[in-house]
Amino acid sequence: MHPRTLLAVAAAKAALTACHLSGRPGSSLPGRAALKIDPHIIAPLAAGIRRGIIVTCGTNGKTTTNNLLCSTLEAHGYRVVSNRLGANMLEGVAAAFATSGKRPLGYPDADFACLEVDEASAARVLQDLHPDCMILTGLFRDQLDRYGEIDLTMKALEKAILEVPDMTLVINGDDPLTVYLAKKSAHRIVSFGVSEKISNEEDEIREARFCENCGAPLRYDFYHFSQLGVYKCPSCGFCRPEIDYDASEVRLSPQLSFDVKEPGTAPVKISAPMTGFYNVYNILAVYSVLREMNLPADRFNEILRGFRPQFGRGEVFHIGDNNKQRVLLNLAKNPAGFNQNVSAMLQDRSPKDLVIVINDNAQDGRDVSWLWDVDFDRLADETIRSITVSGLRAPDMQLRLKYVEIESERAPSVEKAIDTRLADGSENLYVLVNYTALYEAHKYLEGLQK
Repeated sequence: MHPRTLLAVAAAKAALTACHLSGRPGSSLPGRAALKIDPHIIAPLAAGIRRGIIVTCGTNGKTTTNNLLCSTLEAHGYRVVSNRLGANMLEGVAAAFATSGKRPLGYPDADFACLEVDEASAARVLQDLHPDCMILTGLFRDQLDRYGEIDLTMKALEKAILEVPDMTLVINGDDPLTVYLAKKSAHRIVSFGVSEKISNEEDEIREARFCENCGAPLRYDFYHFSQLGVYKCPSCGFCRPEIDYDASEVRLSPQLSFDVKEPGTAPVKISAPMTGFYNVYNILAVYSVLREMNLPADRFNEILRGFRPQFGRGEVFHIGDNNKQRVLLNLAKNPAGFNQNVSAMLQDRSPKDLVIVINDNAQDGRDVSWLWDVDFDRLADETIRSITVSGLRAPDMQLRLKYVEIESERAPSVEKAIDTRLADGSENLYVLVNYTALYEAHKYLEGLQK
């Protein structure tokens, strides 16, 4: 290894130790320190991965998909490099590699690397990473002042995909944006999807109503949510592809279950103690990669039963006497994701309280106009006892609820909002936050649980 790279690895590990001593997770700072010394540190470290590199991109579902894939591989005895906490920009990927090495010279001792990668950073990361496989979970409007409209995200991903011509694309076939992006490339494509109608949410705002190929309106047999569904362009013939890993017999409650059909094999039954239709796609993506890379999938249900979502992706905390008070923390950062969070929450028909925290720091996006594209009128549900809002844009959130005639309280901080609801005796509390509120809420709930 080049002396500069050795020094960069040493700097990353020193930064990680400092982060841990100060009580921070150290998911990005070590990478920032390493990149200052060696801007291309990822390439030599990635070259030491023995069996394969898999990246996950897409505006929703990256962390859960990536972590589930990582957990599955580890359960089969493989060593894995991963950015589990969701630090998915260049610094986070560099930190994952630079701090994972246990060998004297700092090379990762790993069979696989499983990495989620931010769409805007993907081209720069993939230059050095050269993955074997990329999962594309789906594309939705996200952080308008950072990405602009969805076409800018697609251009960033198109550039990234072209960096690795021999990479396999594992795509959500129900998303016309993802399919169009994949078909523009010359890459090998593997698709997953759901071919039967599950959702009745016909009034939801759609991201892609027009064909990316010719501009004509797309015609849908049905929608699942946002623009996901079974579609075809009557003008140019662009359409949903034949699905390689197709989910059927989908059940969303009391937990997820479905069959996966693939050509030439009998359907495989999958069940998981999760909620939310979006998790069907996350699980399908991981199963598709396992099958395509000839990796073990026979214990997949067992692994799903033991999988615990991390760092605010459907993470559950048990608090109070006899762990009686249940708190579910989830990231909700754009219209599609927020609507799916609301759907998953309303599948739980027991009484509940809700805390919503909206910030507008740089990582969140300064523009919170997306709140007006979320179907908040659905929160006028008899099972929701109270709604508390907090965060830097709490007044905007409260105003948004007022426009659909829903009462809410305002709290000065996420900690105060949680404390108030727990003190009132809530035994079923949902906490929905955007990016920069996530660490604060997670740290506080973790402390209460301990």
